[in-house]
Amino acid sequence: MGLNTSADTPLPVGEVSRLIGGWIDRLGAVWVEGQITQLSRRPGAGVVFMTLRDPSHDISVSVTCYRQVFDAVADVVSEGARVVVHAKPEWYAPRGQLSLRAAEIRPVGVGELLARLEQLKKTLAGEGLFAADRKRPLPFLPQLIGLVCGRASAAERDVLENARHRWPAVRFEVRNVAVQGVHAVPQVVQAVKELDEHAEVDVIVVARGGGSVEDLLPFSDEQLVRTVAACRTPVVSAIGHEPDNPLLDHVADLRASTPTDAAKKVVPDVGEELERVAFLRERARRSVAAFLEREERGLAHALARPCMEQPHRMVEEREEQVTAYVDRARRTLGHLLDRAESELTHTHARVVALSPKATLQRGYAVLQKQDGAVVRAADEVTGGEELRARVAEGEFPVRVDI
Repeated sequence: MGLNTSADTPLPVGEVSRLIGGWIDRLGAVWVEGQITQLSRRPGAGVVFMTLRDPSHDISVSVTCYRQVFDAVADVVSEGARVVVHAKPEWYAPRGQLSLRAAEIRPVGVGELLARLEQLKKTLAGEGLFAADRKRPLPFLPQLIGLVCGRASAAERDVLENARHRWPAVRFEVRNVAVQGVHAVPQVVQAVKELDEHAEVDVIVVARGGGSVEDLLPFSDEQLVRTVAACRTPVVSAIGHEPDNPLLDHVADLRASTPTDAAKKVVPDVGEELERVAFLRERARRSVAAFLEREERGLAHALARPCMEQPHRMVEEREEQVTAYVDRARRTLGHLLDRAESELTHTHARVVALSPKATLQRGYAVLQKQDGAVVRAADEVTGGEELRARVAEGEFPVRVDI
């Protein structure tokens, strides 16, 4: 819509800014493609700020979005990434500044691929396929190692040469497969299943050299990940180089940074093991020698004690004590017997002095009736009654004469 303005009737800047904001509001939400050149995520803030740039025209525009919108792609989107943004243009009238309020962010190209992989990773992790308690320890010395790799590849050569250098007697069961392209996943899956069913295979190594993200895609395939998770045999992932991290690394029982590293982790070094055995033998010998020396010192110390040098001395000392105790017991018992004898003599004398017989021996007699009753008063008898008179040396009959 045209505006009637002239040098004499200009519009204020604020009115122009307001009109521009109205026109932009009518534009509605649009899909915008560009490259993220600046990214600001303040801790605790609910809004993320970024700058979206068009490299071909060297034009940039500010973009804001809620944190949950950006967190959905935060794992695969960073500064420099190309994205497609569904946003609504906004005009900030006080500053006359255009910005975009993003409602959805989608990575472009590799970023989109990484986003899908990240979503698959979260799904598999939620099922517990990456849990640490599922990891099985590798055998110390595997008798037969299963190897899945490309035909005549550098990864195969690195694993075989390094493993045999460390332990010359090690044996391999090799399965050569396609490690990229449309046939890679089914061939790798089939090879892993065959080696898992092999009764003599103790550990399986899946190896591949480095490559782009697209080249390593087969080793993030869901079918392959679930196949490895179902294996009874421990699996080692040796895909690419140190920065590469396909999903196979998370489900495998052990991740090796390179094929060479896989050989070092799966097979012990014979030289190192011999040195370790020699070290342990020497350590055991020193421990036994120290133990014997300590026990000998203890025995010598025990033998040097007086009771061991003169074993009869303690018996002799105890003999003197026993003799003293016996003499003391005899004296004590003698004193007790003497005191008891004296008390018994005095008691006997008192009993004799108080006995009726002693009274009779002084000339007294006891009169008793025929029934044995003692006569104590004169009126207890009658004339002509016969009594018995008991004296000290016997008794005789008497008659009462009144």
